[in-house]
Amino acid sequence: MAPPHRQAGRVARFAGPFPPLRGSVALGVVAMAAVAAATRWRLLLVLSAAGLGVTGAPQPPNILLLLMDDMGWGDLGVYGEPSRETPNLDRMAAEGMLFPNFYTANPLCSPSRAALLTGRLPIRSGFYTTNGHARNAYTPQEIVGGIPDSELLLPELLKEAGYTSKIVGKWHLGHRPQFHPLKHGFDEWFGSPNCHFGPYDNKARPNIPVYRDWEMVGRFYEEFPINLKTGEANLTQIYLQEALDFIKRQQAAHRPFFLHWAIDATHAPVYASRPFLGTSQRGRYGDAVREIDDSVGKILHLLRDLSIAENTFVFFTSDNGAALISAPRQGGSNGPFLCGKQTTFEGGMREPAIAWWPGHIPASQVSHQLGSIMDLFTTSLSLAGLEPPRDRAIDGLDLLPTMLQGRLTDRPVFYYRGNTLMAVTRGQYKAHFWTWTNSWEEFRQGVDFCPGQNVSGVTTHSQEEHTKLPLVFHLGRDPGERFPLSIASTEYLDALRQITPVVRQHQEALVPGQPQLNVCNRAVMNWAPPGCEKLGKCLMPPESVPEKCSWPH
Repeated sequence: MAPPHRQAGRVARFAGPFPPLRGSVALGVVAMAAVAAATRWRLLLVLSAAGLGVTGAPQPPNILLLLMDDMGWGDLGVYGEPSRETPNLDRMAAEGMLFPNFYTANPLCSPSRAALLTGRLPIRSGFYTTNGHARNAYTPQEIVGGIPDSELLLPELLKEAGYTSKIVGKWHLGHRPQFHPLKHGFDEWFGSPNCHFGPYDNKARPNIPVYRDWEMVGRFYEEFPINLKTGEANLTQIYLQEALDFIKRQQAAHRPFFLHWAIDATHAPVYASRPFLGTSQRGRYGDAVREIDDSVGKILHLLRDLSIAENTFVFFTSDNGAALISAPRQGGSNGPFLCGKQTTFEGGMREPAIAWWPGHIPASQVSHQLGSIMDLFTTSLSLAGLEPPRDRAIDGLDLLPTMLQGRLTDRPVFYYRGNTLMAVTRGQYKAHFWTWTNSWEEFRQGVDFCPGQNVSGVTTHSQEEHTKLPLVFHLGRDPGERFPLSIASTEYLDALRQITPVVRQHQEALVPGQPQLNVCNRAVMNWAPPGCEKLGKCLMPPESVPEKCSWPH
């Protein structure tokens, strides 16, 4: 039984990877029929998941979310990278839908990952700090906080529709036992609670552990070596095999599955396995991208071989913009956009994004829908025939009408840095209420989030407030945010009339969560997980007391 989404009006197909945008082709009657069919589909799924024995009830589609780490908008050939070294991802775009206007929810890793799995802005779930104004924060080893029990994560909700869920790679939502992914809905995990920082001396600071479910199976730079000199590591191949094995097992068991493949090869220090080292025109970072591209190709190939491609929704994106502070050797490209990771300029927030679902998403489409990483939460629930929770604010949209019918939904994009609303985009207009890259102190020490991109009055090294007269850019004409509109122009006033009420409504209704990223304590680094005994890695907690986390200025 084909899902009723396929009965909806379909947009025209185009041969090239960059077709012109088409609006919805579904006429009123067809659209109403599609909604009715989707309602019947969801009802069947819910009744089937509840074990009510519905004859011929369809199995919901499998869901694969491929989340990269610090990969930039400009790192893929389909987005214009001149080396054209991503044939599999480019083919994925040609067979699916490309989103050139897709955003993360925060320019840093931990908050953006919390947003994806909760469908909520990080400030709602507590993934921010109040230790400083507009301070970025994440979950280093010594962090005390993590994802609160009160948050409902995507894998937990998907259980209602019978899904088995696995995360492969980087979790980054807390280190302590209560924050473990298997306590928040995932059935399986292979990966690490953090990035592959290190190596450390295992005295003052341990090397970061790697887990299989609840058991620690080693640590980065030890059982899972990374050669910082050559960049050689087999982690991407290990993560690939974990994904392939999981897909095969779930297909054999005829269970719908959710796979969150969150690998980190493009996060400095970047790495690649030996067959890929030295193969890119872009150096070691390009080697890592090429291996990721090859891995995505193998995953999609397996779905075809198992004859489940048409029942598997795949989405590829990144957690934040490329880390230009590490470029060009250890960082990627944000294309024409300003600055990168850690900033709320377009380079820090706009991400590569590709949706793939053969037989459902028409091939070779480009959608100019303003999309968000939070939409993957709501869209995944919709695919499973489930509604998002109604007892809390959900920021993610259901993108199925966009992907299946070409519809566009007017929505704002909020750019938060820590607990501060820095900017808002609506339509083509972006208004900055605060501008800041990083402090003069850091900049003078060589820390530069916007190398070679100084824009006077915009890329500021002091926190500049523009709440009374926002800096406004037209992102269609000026994607690089170099030419703010004149405050005396009619266009400026019209843009503010669109944005101001949205900001007011958002701020009046906002209820921030309890901040999770304020307190650090070195003692929590050395919690002894199961398996450390056999590895001889049980460490005594150092003498330490909680303190405010010291975040960069």
